[in-house]
Amino acid sequence: MGEGQEMNSEIMEPQAGFAAWLPGVRQALPIVMGYLPVGAAFGVLAHKTGLSAAETALMSLLVYAGSAQLIAVAMFAAGMPPVSIVVTTFVVNLRHLLMTASLAPGLKGWSRCQLGLFAYQVTDETFAVHSSRFARGETGRAVGFAINVTAHAAWVLASWLGHLAGAAIPDVRPLGLDYALPAMFIALLTMQVRNGLHVLVAGFSGLAAMVLIQAGADRFSVIVATIAGATFGAGVESWMKRQSS
Repeated sequence: MGEGQEMNSEIMEPQAGFAAWLPGVRQALPIVMGYLPVGAAFGVLAHKTGLSAAETALMSLLVYAGSAQLIAVAMFAAGMPPVSIVVTTFVVNLRHLLMTASLAPGLKGWSRCQLGLFAYQVTDETFAVHSSRFARGETGRAVGFAINVTAHAAWVLASWLGHLAGAAIPDVRPLGLDYALPAMFIALLTMQVRNGLHVLVAGFSGLAAMVLIQAGADRFSVIVATIAGATFGAGVESWMKRQSS
């Protein structure tokens, strides 16, 4: 952590009360806007599957992983055994290991309890926001937890509301809610792109993921594409540095 980052963290940490959380709540608003329709769609599907409103909300509270929850509900509806559901969702969420490892340098000085709570609420979307924050030297704990808690609360609320509305919505596909999540990812990616190399790596990773999906490695496509993209980006960056020296 650089000197500027340490000073930024020291300035932000003494703040107390709700005012310290407000910047984090504001930064989480784009995530909330994406979570509301997608979480509602999950709630509707959970209702169709036979889960109660309490079970739906509890799943969003404890699992808190959109893709894994949608897969789990589909497997539950198909009568798959619990072990298969747990193993599948574990594999789908393996990418979180890479994301939290990437954020680790910005979490120096945090206690184990704080690290555990923070990591529990890291998703693809909050990871993107935290990556941008840490790159700017913004490592305040209050803001970080505010982002996570706001996004998590929105997901649980949307799931519960979607379940309540499930009886009145026979099919969510005509509503086009499935587009909300990709649109949110595109917006978050745009916020992180700063140069041509970032665009190149993003395009390479997306192409790799599509190739892997077509090859049948859909469960591992994201994590493998992420590793391949990071390796590709590091190699290109090293080559560019050698050329300029």
